[in-house]
Order: sequence, then structure tokens, then C-alpha cells
Amino acid sequence: MQFVYILFRFNNILFRCDSFEILNFATKQGPCVLLLSDDCWAEPKRDAMGNLVANKRTFPHGIKALADYVHRKGLKLGIYSDAGFQTCAKAQPGSLGHEEQDAKTFAAWGVDYLKYDNCNNGDLKPLERYPEMSKALMKAGRPIYFSLCEWGDMHPARWGAAYGNSWRTTNDIADTWESMIATADQNEVWAEYARPGGWNDPDMLEVGNGGMTNSEYVVHFSLWAISKAPLIIGCDVRHMSQETYDILANKEVIAVNQDPLGVQGKKVRMEGSNEIWAAPLSDYRTAVVLLNRHATDGATITAHWDDVGLPAGTAVAARDLWLHKTLDAFTDRMALDVAPRSCRMLVLRPRLPMKA
Repeated sequence: MQFVYILFRFNNILFRCDSFEILNFATKQGPCVLLLSDDCWAEPKRDAMGNLVANKRTFPHGIKALADYVHRKGLKLGIYSDAGFQTCAKAQPGSLGHEEQDAKTFAAWGVDYLKYDNCNNGDLKPLERYPEMSKALMKAGRPIYFSLCEWGDMHPARWGAAYGNSWRTTNDIADTWESMIATADQNEVWAEYARPGGWNDPDMLEVGNGGMTNSEYVVHFSLWAISKAPLIIGCDVRHMSQETYDILANKEVIAVNQDPLGVQGKKVRMEGSNEIWAAPLSDYRTAVVLLNRHATDGATITAHWDDVGLPAGTAVAARDLWLHKTLDAFTDRMALDVAPRSCRMLVLRPRLPMKA
């Protein structure tokens, strides 16, 4: 099982003084990480001993005090650094050449998660940089989830499991249908490399940021969930709409993402704009997404059992995860109507044979 939610772009003052919505949302969702700003949480220069220092204005009490507070709430804390000499914003030092020192600092502060970016690296190859931080974290004396944000440049799915817990398979996502669906396609190519303890990361969720329709955001969340991707919230949860909350807090969809079998979903059939994605789940269940990518036309999409890995003749109970209801039993195939740029997400559970 991996972390579910990662809430970021906050500071000490916001979290301590204006955090009811964040805590109220986070503590209801299960395993959770509250991640510091993607960049700019530190002072521009290290101290006299070469240590990273939290920005004195935004984190006046330091990171350890914040981590202690987060842990008392039953949550976890993440932090950001870069496998370069500076971070991407060039506003704070990177960790290149300071891996062991920074890993010890993060562990001493009580950090649970490290996102490690890929900027300003002096043209050193990723395999010259990411393993060094991995080794440093292993020696730091505290379990820290290591997220390799290498942007997929050198195909980290092929080597990331040796060094980290997740790895970016793509460049940065944008809050558009076109970017989201292309990112899902690109991430799906690497499905065979995902497994418990090592996950493909297609970048954060744009759900709630306003660039897509509600139906498109449902597709977004469904594809990330069935792909077993880290579910990284990219909107401000303090101001999200009820529609956004209903997507991000859908426990049935989250359960697919967190299924202990840990098998990433894949496309099993494509016909024009219609796609079927499927993933085996624990307890002999199967997750299915029926996706209509067409911009204007609805479609009836049929999933045959040989597509989704079920034996012929199997009768299943189909649970619709967005309608929150169990549909009529299906045998051999399942045909459902799907609106344009929308999806249906289901869990199929084989029905036990009736006793004579």
C-alpha cells in the first residue's frame, strides 16, 4: 500500500492558523501525506554548517515543529528537494553533493516523504544522482518514502525500483483534457514495471483546478486510481467545490488504487474512441474502466470477459463506483452506455454458484 493523498503548497502559518479544511479532509481519507511547497520552503542559502534551513518567514518554528504537529494529527509530512545544485525555482539549494547531510536533516526533522526533482544538475545523468540520495536515505535512520521526480526522461520505470518508491513516467501534466489523457497513455506504457513498493507516477491530480469538466475530472481520477498511481491532490482543498470533494473523497475508487494486489491497470481493448481498462484485484475481483474519449458522441461500450481476464461463463455482480450501486448480474460480457469524455468505473465480483 502506498500513500493516498499529498496536500501541498502550504506554509506553517496557513497550516497552524487556517488548516481546519485541510485537517478535516485529510484525516477522513486514511493514509495521508501533507507535502510542503513543491519548492521555495527553504532559505536561499545553507547555514554555516552547510545545513538546509527552513524559510524563517513561512516556517518560523522550523520543519521539526511542523512535523511533530502533523504526526500528532495522525498524518505524515513530506518535503521537496532537487537532484541538482539548485531547485527548479532557483530559490533554494538543491541536494546534489549534500545527499547524506540532507537525508540526515530530513530524518532528524521527522520527514516521511521526499519528492526529489531533476533541475539544475550540471548535465549529470539521473543514474549518477538519484542512487546517491537513495543510499543516503537508507542510512538516515528513518523510513522515508522516496519519490523520484525525473520526468520520465531516462525511462525510470526500468530502474527506479532499485532506488525509490515511485518515479515520474511523464513530464508535467496540465489542467486540460488533452494533457491529462496523453499523460495517462504515456504512463500506461510502463504498467508492467509497477508493483507494491514501486509505483509509476504520472504526476499530480488536476481535479478541482477548473480546466476540465466534472465528467473529465471523473475520468482523470478513475484512470489514476486503476493505474495505482500516487493520488497527489493539486487543488486547494480549503476552497474546493462539493463536486471536487465528491471525486477526491470517493472511498470506493480509492480502494481500487490501494488494493493490496498492487497490479497496475492497462488498456485491454481499443475501438476508435472507446477503450476498456482493466486490473485484477484481490479476492478474485476485477476493476474495469469503460472510457469514451469522443468529444461529442456517446457510446455503448461492451467489455467481454476474455478482455478483462474472467473465465467464460462467469456470472458477476458489477459494482458501479461512481453511482455507488450494484448493477444487475452480467455473464460473459457487460455493455453500458458512456457519455462523451466520460467513463464508467466498476468492480466485478464473481458470484458464488447457488447450492442445489
